[in-house]
Amino acid sequence: MGDFVLNVNGAHLRVSASAEETLLSVLRDRLNLTGTKYGCGEGQCGACTVLIDGRATRSCLVPAVSAAKAKIVTIEGLEQNGKLSPVQQAFLDAGAFQCGYCTSGMILGATSLLNDQHNPTDEQIVAGMEGHICRCGAYPRIVEAVKQASLKWAQGASR
Repeated sequence: MGDFVLNVNGAHLRVSASAEETLLSVLRDRLNLTGTKYGCGEGQCGACTVLIDGRATRSCLVPAVSAAKAKIVTIEGLEQNGKLSPVQQAFLDAGAFQCGYCTSGMILGATSLLNDQHNPTDEQIVAGMEGHICRCGAYPRIVEAVKQASLKWAQGASR
């Protein structure tokens, strides 16, 4: 066990974890940030996606200690001053979820995509969201939500 500090959602949090413990388990089990979900444990489903230094990252594959110098954002950290991010709001408006299990990973994946491609085509959205599995099959509404969020960002909404 080692002690280190993680920068999660703008807060510097001291944690104690073994070198093998994943960021996912530290977020959920030690920091009680349960919006990040355990899906497959192999980085294939996207349910555990968080942003590390602005990039979508599968937290089930990342040793927590290796993220100690990074800026980590979870679904809980996207809203600002009580207001949902444009992507969160677009997912709500488009009804882009059903059971909701994949939603936090999808939203963080879409946020990362829109950070890189401000006005993606449908094909770019599909390619950018590849590897995010929705068991309910809400993919058309997810694409629509990403397009809506893209328009909000183009109109000057804060990311």
